[in-house]
Amino acid sequence: MAYPEKFSGFQSPSADKWLEFDKNSWDPRPFGDYDVDLKIECCGVCASDMHTISGDWGGCPYPLAVGHEIVGKVLKVGPKVTLAKVGQRVGVGAQVYSCGECRQCKNDNETYCKHMIDTYGAKYLDTGYTTQGGYSSHARIHEYWVYPIPDGIPSSDAAPMLCAGITVYSPLKRFGAGPGKKVGIVGIGGLGHYGVMFAKALGAEVWAISRSRAKEADAMKMGADGFIATGEEGWDTAHKMTFDLIVNTANSFDGFELNRYLSLLDVHGRWNSVGLPGGSGVIIKNQDFIENGCFIGTTHLGSRREMLEMFELVAAKGIKSWVEEIPISRAGLQKAMEKLQKSSVRYRSCMVGYEEAFGA
Repeated sequence: MAYPEKFSGFQSPSADKWLEFDKNSWDPRPFGDYDVDLKIECCGVCASDMHTISGDWGGCPYPLAVGHEIVGKVLKVGPKVTLAKVGQRVGVGAQVYSCGECRQCKNDNETYCKHMIDTYGAKYLDTGYTTQGGYSSHARIHEYWVYPIPDGIPSSDAAPMLCAGITVYSPLKRFGAGPGKKVGIVGIGGLGHYGVMFAKALGAEVWAISRSRAKEADAMKMGADGFIATGEEGWDTAHKMTFDLIVNTANSFDGFELNRYLSLLDVHGRWNSVGLPGGSGVIIKNQDFIENGCFIGTTHLGSRREMLEMFELVAAKGIKSWVEEIPISRAGLQKAMEKLQKSSVRYRSCMVGYEEAFGA
């Protein structure tokens, strides 16, 4: 495979022109002993991409290529690399660096490292280089953050799992989703559809929770044992204090009655929010969770160990992403962003056709 001097990609130029996606080139950061270069094959589309470049989450370093659900083939490895090899198909998620030395890194909590670097829009302190994401021809990544993809998983199925998938797999695994446990998944979208499938694959009783019954048939096909529509009167009555774990993936807190959701949890049950909606959030009062003593929290991505475990589970159980492939281009990226804005994705988009866009 040809080796490029520059990487290229579709960059958003500014907050007011974030959908223009100019095709530009840039110098990659200096190649290190533990680095892996890969030629990107496809990249999933995450709501984080839209929120970042549109300015919803504040400023970002334009021009910026986003995308942090990357699958590609390894072109080159540094002399000290042991976790990847040339020609291997690998994935990269939403984080590309941690220090490897702190308490968090040494306890499989590297996604909480205070020195973490995001896949796009973050600076390497030693070089000042700003990371560019997967709407690009190539990526240069520290080997620890490069994951082998099992042969039986198609690339466009695997890509969205590198952020959406691991984001729900980690709390499901950490908090004991499995046989004998009742698990709720709030929000049946890009994250939530993985939540349903993974919780079922882990052996739990799974309930999909959504505002209406529009996605009920899909949720049952994904493996849900039951469905709760929160727009219906008395939706919470029959399920009070019966859930061991609820993972919230909802992308909006408009009209969100958190106290009613928390009332579904058993004593010391867990409410884990992993969605990142905009707005001012929700108000939490002690009275909302004192009756069952439930725990309220969140998790951030998942460790390398969890990522590898997730892909083992996906391969063993034959789990398939509900994914729509879109050829990468300015128009293709605009289409993907429009689908995010309209919440019409069923249930994840993946940009493909990289050779046509960037060359072989």
